[in-house]
Amino acid sequence: MILYGARPSPFVRKVIIFAAEKGLELDVQPGGFGQGGEAFAQASPFGKIPGFQDGDFLISDSTAIITYLDTLHPEPNLIPVEARARARTIWYEEFGDTIVQAAGMPIFFNRMVAPLMGVPQDLAAANAAEADKLPEIYDYLEKILPESGFLVEDRFTLADIAVACPLINICYCSGVLKDGRWPRLKQWLQQMRERPSVAAALAAEARAIERMAAA
Repeated sequence: MILYGARPSPFVRKVIIFAAEKGLELDVQPGGFGQGGEAFAQASPFGKIPGFQDGDFLISDSTAIITYLDTLHPEPNLIPVEARARARTIWYEEFGDTIVQAAGMPIFFNRMVAPLMGVPQDLAAANAAEADKLPEIYDYLEKILPESGFLVEDRFTLADIAVACPLINICYCSGVLKDGRWPRLKQWLQQMRERPSVAAALAAEARAIERMAAA
């Protein structure tokens, strides 16, 4: 199985962690930004990452890839089957993909990606997103995080993966979470970082993050 994309992408990381929790090995290859060749172009006709290949099967989008992997390898169960827990898990994935990532993208892109690519930074947009969007998201998570330290069913699920991945990117270049207003969230995110599947993914992308930070 080949996953095309850049490891620091929250969507690529989400698939890497999900697969690792399933005990699956993925061959992570560059994709997007002119990389990946014909296979990536067929898997992702609009150039979005990640792209995915399993033999002659090609698909893109992290949710679609995860659905495929989960159907082939249902255990260990990371998407609950009980109706309400399953619905909450899907909500948290959507929340991570479209709300947290949307808030974090101007911050991470302008502070980390743009200098590496040699394109102009819009630091005003990054600062505005940090000031206006993050507190609302952090307040929400601080309020709803269960005592168990997991978002759904008091155990590690796709919900935790999907919310943690964009937050990790934000925290690479934003110190807002360090100011003490959100202790439960801070502890939860640290717990996520320390999980072996997440820690391994972060170690594999560390060199890329270092290059961004030095640009």
